Amino acid sequence: MATPQLTKSSIKGCFGDILIDVRASQYLTPMPAVLIAPGFKGFKDWGMFPLFAERVARAGLTAISFNVSGSGVDDEGRFAHPERFGHNTFSAELEDYRAILTALDRGALGVPTPSSVGAVGHSRGGGLATLLAASTDRIGALVTWAAISRVGRWSPETRQAWRDRGRHDVVNTRTGEVLPLYLDTLDDLEAHADRLDIEAAARRIAIPWLIVHGEADETVPVAEANVLKEASRGAETLLVAGAGHTFGSTHPFQTMTEATDLVFGATVSFLSRHLD
Repeated sequence: MATPQLTKSSIKGCFGDILIDVRASQYLTPMPAVLIAPGFKGFKDWGMFPLFAERVARAGLTAISFNVSGSGVDDEGRFAHPERFGHNTFSAELEDYRAILTALDRGALGVPTPSSVGAVGHSRGGGLATLLAASTDRIGALVTWAAISRVGRWSPETRQAWRDRGRHDVVNTRTGEVLPLYLDTLDDLEAHADRLDIEAAARRIAIPWLIVHGEADETVPVAEANVLKEASRGAETLLVAGAGHTFGSTHPFQTMTEATDLVFGATVSFLSRHLD
């Protein structure tokens, strides 16, 4: 297999540009493609994601990594657009995912229309990838890493304080930056509860699905993987003993852990089996 090449694209999203990295070893022949979705406060260049995208491309698949338009993150990995982050919603992210899929199918990302498409999503990205897979027949295989099983992540007390103040602050523990979340998120959750029901979406998914979760996940409890598994139509599961939310990966990336290598290998193998 030839060495993968990286090209960059951008398309219009709900709040501005969606920044897209394409890694492929073949830019002339249609190949299976894989959407790689980071989680909340995550971005395409965080820690393990570039290395994973490289491994996907070396396996003969086209890797599509991206920052949604409401991520607030620029191409250097900086939270350069905090207002976009503040107004972002689950529904807007899902619309951005669909825009990426449409651009990919139109050949607008520098590679031919893929023969098939898979999706890999981490944490919040895993929940959204589940919603996407349940809403289109274009996704042929799904892998979720440490995925959330519900979008309502905040207690009633936090929600009330959020509404009273008009914003809820979250801290980027890596940089110490305080990032706002405005009322858009709460309004979206309440207005589109049915459309954003991840557990209900899981019941509709009939494609091959691999659920990966660290047994020591400190952010999204492994119980949420069990919810998705029970709702699914027979999804495969990989529970990683001793692994936390990012399977030992950090940003900046430092070293390949046994857990990260296991997750990468299992994911690429699963996708290679089910995409053609």
